[in-house]
Amino acid sequence: MTLTEILKPTTSQMMRALSAWLDKAARYEKSKGGTPDRLMTLRLAPDMYPLAAQVRFVSYQAMEPAFRLRGEAIPDDVLAVQSEGWRASEKPGTFAEAKACLANAIAFVDALPANALDAGADKVVSLALPNGVIFDMTGEQYVRDWLLAQFYFHTNTAYAILRQHGVELGKADYVAHVLPYMRSGSAPQG
Repeated sequence: MTLTEILKPTTSQMMRALSAWLDKAARYEKSKGGTPDRLMTLRLAPDMYPLAAQVRFVSYQAMEPAFRLRGEAIPDDVLAVQSEGWRASEKPGTFAEAKACLANAIAFVDALPANALDAGADKVVSLALPNGVIFDMTGEQYVRDWLLAQFYFHTNTAYAILRQHGVELGKADYVAHVLPYMRSGSAPQG
């Protein structure tokens, strides 16, 4: 399996799931007399980033490899998504902005050519963290050991924030992309 074959469907499917969770959360919030914008400030713990940041980080991490694996500078508009995530505790933005950010990332990933990331498997990827730590790894190591872990961490954190808030999400919401593979007649009855 190539890097594009792994990353393109994985990130697109999970972002679509996250978008559906947000829609479900907005309906839930409205049913309680609240507004969807309030959802953006929710967090699992006081020292963790809010939901608004989780959405931005998921979006950024889905787009980031298209540049890192091709040895290209990450464009300012993509870096801005990451920066919005870092600032989300002070400026969470609106529900509509979060949904638009996610939709933009989905469109970006879906538009990638079939082999867009494959040449980067053996390229050196240097990843500098804000605290000064720098990781040097191959493109394959970056995808396997860093990117997918980060992407799923923020996706799962968004899921957990919504569940903690009372949004009725379950396994079928998390893996909705697998449902087309279900054998006919094998779904539990009742």
